[in-house]
Amino acid sequence: MASLLSPFFSHSFLLPSHPRSLPLLPAPKFTILRRKTHGRLLISNVAAPDLSSAMEANKAPAQESQRPVYPFAAIVGQDEMKLCLLLNVIDPKIGGVMIMGDRGTGKSTTVRSLVDLLPEIRVVVGDPFNSDPDDPESMSMEVRERLLRSEQLPVSFTKITMVDLPLGATEDRVCGTIDIEKALTEGVKAFEPGLLAKANRGILYVDEVNLLDDHLVDVLLDSAASGWNTVEREGISISHPARFILIGSGNPEEGELRPQLLDRFGMHAQVGTVRDAELRVKIVEERSRFDKDSKGFRESYKAEQEKLQLQISSARSNLGSVQIDHDLRVKISKVCAELNVDGLRGDIVTNRAAKALAALKGRDKVTAEDIATVIPNCLRHRLRKDPLESIDSGLLVVEKFYEVFS
Repeated sequence: MASLLSPFFSHSFLLPSHPRSLPLLPAPKFTILRRKTHGRLLISNVAAPDLSSAMEANKAPAQESQRPVYPFAAIVGQDEMKLCLLLNVIDPKIGGVMIMGDRGTGKSTTVRSLVDLLPEIRVVVGDPFNSDPDDPESMSMEVRERLLRSEQLPVSFTKITMVDLPLGATEDRVCGTIDIEKALTEGVKAFEPGLLAKANRGILYVDEVNLLDDHLVDVLLDSAASGWNTVEREGISISHPARFILIGSGNPEEGELRPQLLDRFGMHAQVGTVRDAELRVKIVEERSRFDKDSKGFRESYKAEQEKLQLQISSARSNLGSVQIDHDLRVKISKVCAELNVDGLRGDIVTNRAAKALAALKGRDKVTAEDIATVIPNCLRHRLRKDPLESIDSGLLVVEKFYEVFS
């Protein structure tokens, strides 16, 4: 066996000299490594990787990323989209945001620019699910068992992760897979985590979500709603926490999501093409500066980025102390009832978003202005009854708000 594998692990294989052979290299390398390590690295309900390597990975600076990220503070306009994203970072329980708009309006750029602003969280070292050492609901089964045995859990700080879901991903890659051979031969549940496991306590971004297969979208939204992902195969069942901020973007011209799927997104942001000539010129100039010298461009916005980071961190810390009067809660529910919004998700999300906005502004009490700012984004996509109708622009929600709150 060693003689068969040795050519693939030679120096010439890892560092090919002929550029034309590059596209053919990843497939055999991936397959051989999977077969070689399949029985050693996959352990019952996911074993913890080497602690030292995990600690080193956490210490790796974000600046070393090969793909420089456009600064969030440099995004021109699109205030509605940026506000929805910030509110979801402050309170992940809002339920994510669906961003719909014209092509080339910076939807993907804005979402990915959140990476630099994401705060740090406490995680159990070596756990592939980013388990929270202080919250049993966010722990994997293995961490819970270790806690019940009174083991000391090693803890470290790591930044909230953002996971991109490509359109061509398979259901096994998203949910994770179970090694049936290992389960039958060794009696061990060998689970290989998927993207949902990696996105736990982080952000899962789906670009062009309206082009994903319906069954895959159902899996994502069900996991986002329940907070757990369960993999069932051949009589074997494995569950793990999957609490993430679901962010989707798409172009309405390419197709809409079903109303019941739209309802699973906490907020909805509409993005339009900038019409002001001066703003368009500014956007083009800023993008040209970034493409010419991304490091220098990011450095010029470093102070603004750090200020925004502190603002988000402070808002997350003070969110629990923000209060909303009972009278305002009643009026929010009255708006939802008179707009014939199905279910109570609209009420819950509006209350959470208003609190997050108050915390972002540094206040401990919600005002009517806070509600007026967020309620169109929380209810707009819940009014549609006919799949052939376009999503309401929010004017109907605003009119009903002022009618009730006056």
